[in-house]
Amino acid sequence: MENIRKVDSIVPDPEIIREAAEVIRRGGTVAFPTETVYGIGANALDDDACRGIFSVKGRQQDNPIIVHISDFDQLEYVTQGLPADLYEVFERVWPGPLSVVLEKKNLGVIPTAGLNTVAVRMPAHRIPLELIRKSGKPIAAPSANKSGSPSPVHASEVFEDLGTKVDLILDGGPAYFGVESTVIMFKGDEIVLLRPGAFSAEDVQRIFKKRVKVSGESPQTPVSPGMKYRHYAPEKDLILGRSEEKIIRACESGNVLFIGSSETAAKLNCESIILGSKNDLYEVARNLFPSFRKLDKSKYSTGVIEGFEEKGIGLAIMNRINKATSGREL
Repeated sequence: MENIRKVDSIVPDPEIIREAAEVIRRGGTVAFPTETVYGIGANALDDDACRGIFSVKGRQQDNPIIVHISDFDQLEYVTQGLPADLYEVFERVWPGPLSVVLEKKNLGVIPTAGLNTVAVRMPAHRIPLELIRKSGKPIAAPSANKSGSPSPVHASEVFEDLGTKVDLILDGGPAYFGVESTVIMFKGDEIVLLRPGAFSAEDVQRIFKKRVKVSGESPQTPVSPGMKYRHYAPEKDLILGRSEEKIIRACESGNVLFIGSSETAAKLNCESIILGSKNDLYEVARNLFPSFRKLDKSKYSTGVIEGFEEKGIGLAIMNRINKATSGREL
């Protein structure tokens, strides 16, 4: 694991950041933690560098990548800008786990999948912010995993998926939220929630004071990551258990690993991976993707995962579960 550098997430070592920034400037790839999950980044202004991301991940070319920025000057450089009345709001929201789709500028074909729009965000994590500033480049960065696999929340999971295909991995400890950023776009007087994430639909409505429409579509031409392809899935079978009764019956049938809350696990007579309490869905979100990796490493052929209330961050949790199970239910 010679391509991994441990970095303090509060006070990043400037020498390590300088090394990573040089990788970005010369067209390489760097994996790094954010407050959501780990990302694999390259110079967003260099199509050849961005091709490296698609190659390393095995990602489909029509799946656009979020561009990460460190300040509003970069926002103005890579997009046509925000609606005038929203700058003050974004100055309060950013840095944070919210991505917005805007008309692009000065970006090539590859990171935006040929679209005239781009999803952009300012991460709330010192390591990527310092990396962007030191490299002097906005950084295109999807999650640092094999395409379709669970997103990584630990540097070790990045190495497990990508190994030395990525030039450098910055290990800043576990990502906080465990699910990706929320992606929105403005359409008239309403906000379209393209991908639920660390900011809930309720958060978005409260912040912007606009009606929020949750998109359930998987369009042929996605404007945001996570809208078209199967995502976040373990290699083994994963099935959603909508009711406690069905989960109990599945566990009784044998060769099934339960994934879910501590409350439900206490009622079962089978091995379980505990995500956390139903009363703390942020804990559940942090443990969700690692649980899929644990299933793959277990002796079990099938996992049965509990459903959660689709409110707050629960909407993001169920979005990931539904994609990981491909809609299969007991």
